[in-house]
Amino acid sequence: MRRENQSSVPKFLLLGIPIQPEQQGILFALFLGMYLTTVLGNLLIILLIRLDPHLHTPMYFFLTHLALTDVSFSSVTVPKMLVNMQTQNRSIPYAGCVTQMYFFIFFTDLDSFLITSMAYDRYVAICHPLHYTTIMREELCAFLVAVSWFLSGASSLSHTLLLTQLSFCADIIPHFFCDLGALLRLSCSDIFLNELVMFTAGVVVITLPFICILVSYGYIGATILRIPSTNGIYKAFSTCGSHLSVVSLYYGSIFGQYLFPTLGNFIDKDIIVALMYTVVTPMLNPFIYSLRNRDIKEAFEKLFSRATFFLP
Repeated sequence: MRRENQSSVPKFLLLGIPIQPEQQGILFALFLGMYLTTVLGNLLIILLIRLDPHLHTPMYFFLTHLALTDVSFSSVTVPKMLVNMQTQNRSIPYAGCVTQMYFFIFFTDLDSFLITSMAYDRYVAICHPLHYTTIMREELCAFLVAVSWFLSGASSLSHTLLLTQLSFCADIIPHFFCDLGALLRLSCSDIFLNELVMFTAGVVVITLPFICILVSYGYIGATILRIPSTNGIYKAFSTCGSHLSVVSLYYGSIFGQYLFPTLGNFIDKDIIVALMYTVVTPMLNPFIYSLRNRDIKEAFEKLFSRATFFLP
C-alpha cells in the first residue's frame, strides 16, 4: 500500500474484485448482463405502474420509488467497476470518490426507508382494511417518500462532510468502489467521530426501520391467524410475500456490512457482501415483484398485447 506524505491525495486506486486474469472476461460479461437486467427490469416496473391505472395505489407508488432507487443505487458503483475491469484504469479522482460514496450511502439509506414505508402500507392494508383508503392518503404517501429522501440526504451528507475533514496517508482502496469503511482505514487522522456517527446513523437508518418492519409484521401475523378461512389467509400472505422477500434480501446482506464496516480485516467478505446488495439484490427485486404479483403480471400482459397489436 502506497503511503503519501501529503494530507490529502489527488486520486485513489480501486483494487476491484480479487479475480484471476483468465476469469475477467467471463465475470465482466456476467456483471454487465446483471446490470442491464437491473436497469431494464426496474424501468419496466416503473413503466407498467405508470401506464396501468389499476396500479395507481399506495403500494405501487412506493414500489415505483423503490425501483428508481435500485436503478440509481446499482448505477453508482457497477458502471465504474465494469470500466475498471475492461480498461485496467482503476484510478478515481478524490472528488469522484467522495461523490460516489455520498450517493452510495444516500441510496442505501433510501432503500431502507422505502422498504419500511411499504411495510407500514401492508400493515394498514391487512390490519385496518376498512380504513386503508382513509389512512394511506396520497398526501401521507408523498410525505413518507419526502421524509425518506430528506433523512437519506442528511445521513449521507453528514458522512461526507466528516470524511472531507480527514487526512489520508494511503491511496489504495481494497474494494471495487469508494466504500466509507475502506476509506476510513486509509486515514491517518482520528476517525473516532466518523465511526461514532457511522454507528449512530446505522442504528437510525438500518436498525430502527428493521424493528418497525418486525413490529408491523408481528401485527400482520397476529391478524392473519385470526382469519377463519384458508383462502383469506392465503390472500393475506400473498400481498406480503414479495415485500418479505425484498426485506430478507436487503437486510440479510447489509446488516453486518453497514453497522460494523471497520471491524476486522475481512476484505474478501466485504466485497462479496457488497456485490450482493449492489448487483444481485437490485436485479432480483423486479423478478420478485413480477413473478409473485398478479397485478404486475396482468399489467405486463396488457402492455405486451398492446405492443403486439401495433406491430405490422
